[in-house]
Amino acid sequence: MNLYSDNDIKIAGDKPSVDVRKNKESVVETSSLDKALVKKAKAWGKDVALKFIDDATISQNSAVDIDNTDMLVHRRMLLSFTATVGFEQFGGDDTVEGIAQKNFIDTLKQKSPEIYKTSEDTGAFSFYYLAFRRGGEVDRRIGQTFAMLCSHDGDPIFQELGEALYCWFLSVVKSCAKENGII
Repeated sequence: MNLYSDNDIKIAGDKPSVDVRKNKESVVETSSLDKALVKKAKAWGKDVALKFIDDATISQNSAVDIDNTDMLVHRRMLLSFTATVGFEQFGGDDTVEGIAQKNFIDTLKQKSPEIYKTSEDTGAFSFYYLAFRRGGEVDRRIGQTFAMLCSHDGDPIFQELGEALYCWFLSVVKSCAKENGII
């Protein structure tokens, strides 16, 4: 048995740069989304980000003590996670989801860098994804994870708050998707 065969070697044509360019153009033509859909996905991501910023600002202004401020960071992480899974659920297409997610992040960075910095904790996202991917009673599991991350593991008030926040913001993401013609 010969481990080194010539069967997988490709020979370049007479004008390889022209062939490469033609292949790129055909891939772009066949894989590109309708410009209107791209515009809708961008608007969707931006709208969700603006709703997220509004909530974070209102919540921050109503926080009166350090305990509430700490919980606000966890609230932001939960809502940011919810936006991410909302884009996955309602986008219908990986490209639409990616465009919306990118515009969500870009809008956060541009409009409120501080809120962006406190809403992207990959450790928290990992816990939420574990709860989300388990299936069955996702909202309840997300609520339990929120309570755990807030150092109130098993506390039914924090669990219900996390569940309510998740369900509420998922409905906001869905509503923005409808408003922008995504669904």
